[in-house]
Amino acid sequence: MENELIYDNAGRPSIMVPVPKFNLSEVIAGAPDTPHPAFMVGGKEINEVWISKYQNIVIDGRAYSAQLQEPKDTISFDEAVTACEAKGPGWHLMTNAEWAALALWAKKNGTLPHGNNNRGRDYAHPEEQGITYDGYRTLTGSGPATWTHDHTPDGIHDLNGNLFEWVGGVRWVDGELQIIPDNNAAAGADQSKDSAAWEPVRIGDKTIKYKVSTGRIVLTTKKPRCGWDGCYFRDLQADGLEVPDLLKALALYQADDEKVDGYFWVDTEGERLGFRGGNWDGGVDAGVFSLAGVFRSNVLAHFGFRSAFIPGI
Repeated sequence: MENELIYDNAGRPSIMVPVPKFNLSEVIAGAPDTPHPAFMVGGKEINEVWISKYQNIVIDGRAYSAQLQEPKDTISFDEAVTACEAKGPGWHLMTNAEWAALALWAKKNGTLPHGNNNRGRDYAHPEEQGITYDGYRTLTGSGPATWTHDHTPDGIHDLNGNLFEWVGGVRWVDGELQIIPDNNAAAGADQSKDSAAWEPVRIGDKTIKYKVSTGRIVLTTKKPRCGWDGCYFRDLQADGLEVPDLLKALALYQADDEKVDGYFWVDTEGERLGFRGGNWDGGVDAGVFSLAGVFRSNVLAHFGFRSAFIPGI
């Protein structure tokens, strides 16, 4: 996956990695032979998406992918969306569909990324380390090749740890799962709180909800009580429901019984947006299948983001 410099409307470059289209059947056993949702925009198939190689910095209100930088933190969801879309047509906040595509591809190919999830090191591989700038966060792309999605120097860095990353196109409202279908969040769809672009995910005529209890998250079609809790991604349960392939494709439910790292937090009160990957001290809780839902206005030191690009949309 050869890297390229892609220039935005301000004439500044970002280092980007192409991710070619693949079908669900290539990454999920028994799934249909149709394109992963990341490669469907506006009802049409696209051949590839371009993902920032590095967690982004911000210059003059625009997001950039550059090596050996201190990635932008303390940023809200809406601020991250704005910084990406300010770069011009086709630029957007990396979507959950795109993130899930990378996670599933890496799992299938045996290259689940290591990363800074132990204050500059990987908890499971302590010999691997990046360049820290405050004792625990690492400069973008400063870790070894195993910290990329394909374990090569050309891969996408830091999807496991360092900073949690906001992703577009997925949210929970009072525990109900809602998405912007396919990868339409990449094409300038309105992601504001009251946007009509959000759609609940359904089984038949009922919507899917995430119910939390002590140390458990269970898929249900019943209205959950308000609560906040989590479990490991591999321990999500389905309450007797037949889990749609869509949830597996979007890395919102495990695709098989294989154990993977990553913790999954859900709050069933109000609107919650998704962020993924874990942070610098997440340990086993971090990883590409890690996810949490938080207020869109949350601004914390462990929140970052990255932009993505689809030409011609």
